[in-house]
Amino acid sequence: MKNRARTPNDIGHAIRQARKAKKLTQKDLAERSGVWQETISKVENGLSDTKLETVFDIFAALDLEILVQGRSKGSADSFEDIF
Repeated sequence: MKNRARTPNDIGHAIRQARKAKKLTQKDLAERSGVWQETISKVENGLSDTKLETVFDIFAALDLEILVQGRSKGSADSFEDIF
């Protein structure tokens, strides 16, 4: 799975997609990551000012990584895989 993430909503969407692809509930992900289920819900909805470390804990639990690259000149609304 690869998504371009430029906003907290984009990150949340990528996390939700990965969680559902693995057939995990938010509660399951909370147990795997050590992050509160409420926090996972907020992150998935782009509503959280969660620490970056917490986001990395969620990524690790989903076996995801972040690839940092130069920003393309395309629209912020277009999606392209970078996870």
